[in-house]
Amino acid sequence: MGFLSPDTVRTVHLHPGVAYRYFWSPRGPWAVHAVQVRLADRCDLGLDVLRAVSREGGGDGRERVSDMVSRDAHRVVAAVNADFFTPEGAPVGVEIVDGAVTSAAERPTFAWRGGSAPWMGQAHLDGGVLRLGWPVGGAGDRTTAVGGFPDLLDAGRRVGDLEVSSRPSFAAARHPRTAVGWDADAGELWLVAVDGRQAPYSAGMTLPELASLFEGLAVEEALNLDGGGSTALVVEGAVTNRPSDVTGERAVVNALALVRSAGTCRR
Repeated sequence: MGFLSPDTVRTVHLHPGVAYRYFWSPRGPWAVHAVQVRLADRCDLGLDVLRAVSREGGGDGRERVSDMVSRDAHRVVAAVNADFFTPEGAPVGVEIVDGAVTSAAERPTFAWRGGSAPWMGQAHLDGGVLRLGWPVGGAGDRTTAVGGFPDLLDAGRRVGDLEVSSRPSFAAARHPRTAVGWDADAGELWLVAVDGRQAPYSAGMTLPELASLFEGLAVEEALNLDGGGSTALVVEGAVTNRPSDVTGERAVVNALALVRSAGTCRR
């Protein structure tokens, strides 16, 4: 955590191998909320995509992450807002729920299935087949996936200039941020929310600063998710961060959730 140099650190253990961690650093200032999960070789935990209630039947729409979680509160340990979305309330990138492709696009994607390590990279459509780290579909496929933008780290290296040149107001300015990271060596997943637009409490991060945060966590793969007023982290049913909108937590289209689930190691 050399990049952050936090002077406040709090840890709450949520479940075996799962911890909520809060860091506050005067350097930004930055308030960082993170859920650290020992995910490798686990059959009692999994990942799921939560969707706005209006989208359950295949439509569009938005809902707060905390409300999505409340419908499945007994199962959800933690959840963060996930993909960017259109004004109508549809995800911009890939969305896969229990192996069913509900949105497809050639965009950066986070994907997971029981028994495999998480995958992050560019999704591809090949002859109507969506390919991530594996081709999606077929009997028994339980892939979970959400989109984001941009990729931050790939095999421990920053991906290009992190959109600083082409999208400076998005990438080089400080904003609230949500992101997901994978530490392959430790077998750990990180769900991260950085508060912003609330000086002197927390200014937010640029994308290079967000990449530095993950580098400090020894994460090899990291993907930026929707941020700004959408940034929300819900832990055991409660919003733990401070959303930046004056109206509070923003309604979004989907969330990436860590869930208690038996038998997730089955292919």
